[in-house]
Amino acid sequence: MSDPAAPPRSLAEALRVRDDASLAVLLRSRPDLITPVPTDLTQLATRAGTRASVVRALERLDRCALQTAEALAVAADPATYDELLSLMAGDEGDPAVTGALPHALATLRDQALVWGADDRLRLVRTARELLAPSPQHPSPTGLGPTVQEATAGMSPGRIQEIVTTAGLPSTHDAVSAVSSLTALFGDRRRMAALLTDAPEESREVLSRLVWGPPYGQVTADPAPRLRWLLDRGLLLPTAPGTVVLPREVALHLRAGRAHRTTEPLPPPVEASATHRPQVVDATAAGQAYTALATVEELLKDWDEGGPTVLRAGGLSVRDLKRTAVALDMSEPLAAFWVELAYAAGLLASDGEADERYAATPAYDEWLEQPAAQRWALLAETWLTATRTSGVIGGRDAKDRTLSALGPGLDRSAAPEVRHRVLTLLAGLPEGASPSAESVLARLRWERPLRGPQRDDDLRGRLARWTLGEAEMLGITGRGALSAQGRALLGMPLPEPLPEEPAGPGDKLPVHHRPAPPPEPLSPAEQATASATAARLLAPLLPEPLDHVLLQADLTAVAPGPLQRPLAAMLDVLADVESKGGATVYRFTPGSVRRALDAGRSASDLHAFLAEHARTPVPQPLAYLIDDVARRHGHLRVGAASAYVRCDDDAVLNEILADKRATGLRLRRLAPTVLAAQAAPAALLEGLRTMGFAPAAESAEGDVLITRADAHRTPPRTAPEPVPDGPPTPDATLLTAAIRAIRAGDLASTAPRKPAATGDSAAMTGGELPRTTSAETLATMQAAVLTGEALWIGYVNAEGAASQRVIAPVRVEGGFVTAYDHTADEVRTYPLHRITGVAELADDQI
Repeated sequence: MSDPAAPPRSLAEALRVRDDASLAVLLRSRPDLITPVPTDLTQLATRAGTRASVVRALERLDRCALQTAEALAVAADPATYDELLSLMAGDEGDPAVTGALPHALATLRDQALVWGADDRLRLVRTARELLAPSPQHPSPTGLGPTVQEATAGMSPGRIQEIVTTAGLPSTHDAVSAVSSLTALFGDRRRMAALLTDAPEESREVLSRLVWGPPYGQVTADPAPRLRWLLDRGLLLPTAPGTVVLPREVALHLRAGRAHRTTEPLPPPVEASATHRPQVVDATAAGQAYTALATVEELLKDWDEGGPTVLRAGGLSVRDLKRTAVALDMSEPLAAFWVELAYAAGLLASDGEADERYAATPAYDEWLEQPAAQRWALLAETWLTATRTSGVIGGRDAKDRTLSALGPGLDRSAAPEVRHRVLTLLAGLPEGASPSAESVLARLRWERPLRGPQRDDDLRGRLARWTLGEAEMLGITGRGALSAQGRALLGMPLPEPLPEEPAGPGDKLPVHHRPAPPPEPLSPAEQATASATAARLLAPLLPEPLDHVLLQADLTAVAPGPLQRPLAAMLDVLADVESKGGATVYRFTPGSVRRALDAGRSASDLHAFLAEHARTPVPQPLAYLIDDVARRHGHLRVGAASAYVRCDDDAVLNEILADKRATGLRLRRLAPTVLAAQAAPAALLEGLRTMGFAPAAESAEGDVLITRADAHRTPPRTAPEPVPDGPPTPDATLLTAAIRAIRAGDLASTAPRKPAATGDSAAMTGGELPRTTSAETLATMQAAVLTGEALWIGYVNAEGAASQRVIAPVRVEGGFVTAYDHTADEVRTYPLHRITGVAELADDQI
């Protein structure tokens, strides 16, 4: 076994000397490493070095930690801490970098991207391959290859010419010549003297290449300014017509800095304006009320069956436009509310042959809840949903248009970005609204873009959408986080500060406060936070009214939100004419007939208006109700294909004489009955278009009552968010995983006594022990008497092989009962599944 005091020779050895707390930090920051749980620390180290896992880990580093990893990728392997500090801070030093580097390096160590002591820092091989410069994948540092890499393949004679021209003594071999040239370029004093003699035009060429890209094009006969650089190795050829600035030369010209701009500290989120907290909360509450009204209006419009479902799923462009017109808003906003209602489980497809979208039974339950609780459901759904309405109208990987309610709208990063943006807002003084650019700059520092992502800043777009959507939902007010928004994040409300209120355009000083952890809450914690947010919002919402103001022009004015029974009845009895602070309803013959079709009588309508009107019922409205009621049901339509019956044959004669009835193909069956070739619904609509007020009747002759909320989908569950990789493990899983990894590592690394010669096969590292059945049984029985621990190979019923360290307790009936150190429990194993057994060294268990 290796000496614990010796420096680790591999990542596995570095992990082996970590304590459990350090391993827990690693597994929590990189949860993909325990999916599934590794068998030992060697497998954990192998998995931590795979390309997919390293790429994922690099994408989650902040800019300072990523720049530190990029600097290590262009440093010697291994590198010392002082060499890394020089690459990050430069020859002149930078106090901010000096202070931030230990934390950045600790982050890389915690995530197993860097291992080794400060005098032998090593970047894991896969990370070095990803970040080191190459012609195909330029480094973010803008540096090129080293002298040794650039001169590989160059003829020894040419190398000696360069060394001599640079003023160095010639050597006997190319290796020492390259080393001599590298030492020259790394010596600040000698390099300064060499460049002092350079022509001004040559120094200009170097200045154009120093910060990258380091490659340039030359002709077969280079100009004198290029020839001077090529002769001294300050530019080295890499391919015909291509030269490169060696890394050592660039670092000298950069004064030792690997990056042009080092960003050790996160940019602050700047507050652009401040408002009184009461104004923020009141504004947010108004937006919350509008959000509830918008969702209700949307689903009310789809009560009798909404738009049809496209064959590929989702809404058509035409249906989305129609919905936007009905809601009086733009199509992107309409798409947001449609998607939010869908994510909350309030609408879905009905699953019928002619599949349509409609409200779900959960919508009716939602309507019965208090307004604050209904808002909390929408806000919590938005915070945790992965479906993103902002991408609607774009193209998927197969160049298909993304439609509302269709597939392909999930963006796994959306919940994390929303939570982080709101957390940044919570770090500002109470009532402060941030500038959008400062929020985006902070997010870019926390998760800098790499490679192809630079062309598609999804996190930036998600952040912009978050700021707008949070305002529409009432989580923020005037751009500042509201009290209910803080509660939704599970944060305590800030203490009130004794300060003068500032105007809307006043600038706020920047406060450097430690931001709360960005991790989202668990489902149970989120439910508690949502309940608290609803409790804070409830007093700020307007109280629903139980009355309206009737006017002589056949309109009713609702000066505020109405109680649900009153609002539901008015929606049937009248049409909404305008919305805003007050809602204006208009009574028409069609709307009154709609109420009569729903089973109300004229006396019911008069009583309803008298009860809920603060003003007397105008005479024109009373006449309208009586006139429509007198004619309502005078004609009856049933199914023959369809028929019309009326006690007054003069009315039927009038219908037959009307040219507009030609398409209905009517004929008289009796003095009071007409038969039609049209369906009952078409016949009803045709007669109403002609100015009549027919009523539908059942097969028994009773008037059919139709209700607006008759169509609902079967019970549906809300769509599940698509997780962004494996979930972060909880404490219980971490404890169990670390214990299993430790035990498996013990089994694979515990020293064994040398295998006996003879029939027993010699064991090599990593192989299962192999012994005969007789030897296995004899060794087990001896271990029961001596209490010694053994190393065994075991194959389970599924054929999976593993190594285990056990202490046998009893051997009988073809089974061995033993304390399994690998599983940390007593287990029983069939002897025929044990491949072999070996004794451990005396200084082990």
